[in-house]
Amino acid sequence: MEIQIQEYKRVAVVSISGRIDSSSSADLEASLQALVDKGKRNLVLDLSKVEFLSSSGLRVIVNAYKACKEVGQLCVAQPSERAASSLSIAGIDTLFTVHPTREAAIASF
Repeated sequence: MEIQIQEYKRVAVVSISGRIDSSSSADLEASLQALVDKGKRNLVLDLSKVEFLSSSGLRVIVNAYKACKEVGQLCVAQPSERAASSLSIAGIDTLFTVHPTREAAIASF
């Protein structure tokens, strides 16, 4: 899994590629927590290049959503077919907005 972070004035975009599973979810959790600790409470998760999203990855996303929701928000940008399927099957795609493009997600802030 590879994580790239771009910080803008009102939002941080976290682009994730590869597999988010039990062996990599801790790295994602640490990256998201570091952003929240820095005061970044508006997050876009770009899941367009995610090949696999396990239950441990879903847990990390839900925890990030909870950390952001009091003073900001988390949204998902253009999830890959597999990521979208995992979010839907778990029923958490209704917690946050899913945008068709990265640009639309950034513009929503």
